Amino acid sequence: MPMRARQQAQHEHDLKNHFDILSLSRLDRLKHYGLHFAKYAGRFARGEAEAKSRSETLTDAFLVALSAANALNQQLPDVGSGTADREAFLDLAFTDQAGRFADACEKIDHLEEFRTIALNANAALVEWIVRRAEVDGLDLDALVKERRRQLSRRPVYAPEG
Repeated sequence: MPMRARQQAQHEHDLKNHFDILSLSRLDRLKHYGLHFAKYAGRFARGEAEAKSRSETLTDAFLVALSAANALNQQLPDVGSGTADREAFLDLAFTDQAGRFADACEKIDHLEEFRTIALNANAALVEWIVRRAEVDGLDLDALVKERRRQLSRRPVYAPEG
């Protein structure tokens, strides 16, 4: 699936299921997404001790990266179907980029240049997630579809069924 279509689908999902986050200022949304990335870095660091599976964490991280791209008005490039070397996609690379995204979020409060850092970190996170899913043999789009279905049932105002 083209990344543009993935971003559009995420925007539609966010409008219906995460209006609380979309109601925040764009800068507060970026900080929110930065906290999510830190949470996922922690999950990866815990490894087998983490209650959430790697595939769940990859899926959630991908959804957040799509939302972050939309908040940044970032057109993500299509990624994937390359030769994925397991060593190139170790968890530490995710943590590195999550830290860079957090650095961008921290710079917001100091009125320092942050957008370029956030754009680069988010693009790197998306590439890492897509390639890591390939290395792990996961169908990321199928996982995203199922996760969105689960999330759509969480709000108290969600239709039953």
